[in-house]
Amino acid sequence: MIGSYVAVGDSFTEGVGDPGPDGAMVGWADRFAVLLADRRPEGDFEYTNLAVRGKLLDQIVEDQLTRAKEIGPDLVSLAAGGNDIIRPGTDPDEVAERFERAVADLTAAVGTVMVTTGFDTRGVPVLKHLRGKIATYNGHVRAIADRYGCPVLDLWSLKTVQDRRAWDGDRLHLSPEGHTRVALRAGQVLGVEVPADPDQPWPPLPPRGTLDVRRDDVHWAREYLVPWIGRRLRGESSGDHVEAKGALSPDDIKMRIERVA
Repeated sequence: MIGSYVAVGDSFTEGVGDPGPDGAMVGWADRFAVLLADRRPEGDFEYTNLAVRGKLLDQIVEDQLTRAKEIGPDLVSLAAGGNDIIRPGTDPDEVAERFERAVADLTAAVGTVMVTTGFDTRGVPVLKHLRGKIATYNGHVRAIADRYGCPVLDLWSLKTVQDRRAWDGDRLHLSPEGHTRVALRAGQVLGVEVPADPDQPWPPLPPRGTLDVRRDDVHWAREYLVPWIGRRLRGESSGDHVEAKGALSPDDIKMRIERVA
């Protein structure tokens, strides 16, 4: 019976790709918080989302873990290191060493720490070439979780998010349905009764021709890949001027979800 939850991380946990009616992001962590709150008496649950898009592991540790430890919740979800791994020249072994220090520090201060692996990027343009690095980092994350007794939200094994409908148009962030499936899997990891199966197959799609696929790829490269590369070259982050959502009411989250359903 988890009475308080803090979500820590980057754009994945902030909920990019899952906008509410006001344009602010919802995301898997907010949806998961609703599942947890529904198991408590009304008003007897506290939730804070500290995640900010674009943040690297050390930034998350410095800006978010300190605050999470101050709150001292029953549960913290920690998804970090992904932005480090996709940067050229980074060593997943070294990133994992820093991740372990963060986990050790956090588990000594809060109740339960749920860690998150990266997705299988075999079908994602550009990122598919980093699949080996991501798999190596995931192996470290699972080993660290074993050493510190952390439940693991294993996104690599969640095969249903490999469908293109689980992803936003930028192909880097989940769609609302993708975020929903991750929230359901998080509930399963912690033994929470969930209202649907995250592994439920998608309805079949009509086949797409080569011309359609190529047209989509050209649009994606122009609208998303080129600006992303530009930010990397300029040393900018998508989260430079973004504030964390902070404390949120599960009832307000539920209403925002219903308004866009």
